[in-house]
Amino acid sequence: MGILFKFFAAGPWGQICAGNPSNEIRGCDNKGCGKYGARRKSKRHLGVDVVCNDGSTVYAPFTGTIERQVIPYKTNNAINNGIQLSGSGFCVKMLYIKPVKYRGQITKGNNIGVMLPMQRVYPGITSHVHIENCNKKDPTGNL
Repeated sequence: MGILFKFFAAGPWGQICAGNPSNEIRGCDNKGCGKYGARRKSKRHLGVDVVCNDGSTVYAPFTGTIERQVIPYKTNNAINNGIQLSGSGFCVKMLYIKPVKYRGQITKGNNIGVMLPMQRVYPGITSHVHIENCNKKDPTGNL
């Protein structure tokens, strides 16, 4: 009788957040769900929320360039910051981080910033880095 092995291949991106080596995606909490396509009032969630504790180091998921700052909200709050990265065939927005810089080269796995204090804005939510492909396609397979 043979032995059956079940395994999951990791995507091409590296670890996103210190303390979350498997790039675990936020499940559902009192603020909603973190998977791609989850319902958000009348909209769909067009990114994935990678679990990340407030204050944790955030890493470059691939080698490339930080192109610009991204501001997710129209009104300012403690997590209203992020960046757009491109390279290695990818283009993503990473939100709710304070980056070490807003332009320049990055190498996969290097520190690119710190997770902002999400609990201050959304108490009780699972803190996370929001990752969204620039083309709005599902990034889950790259994690």
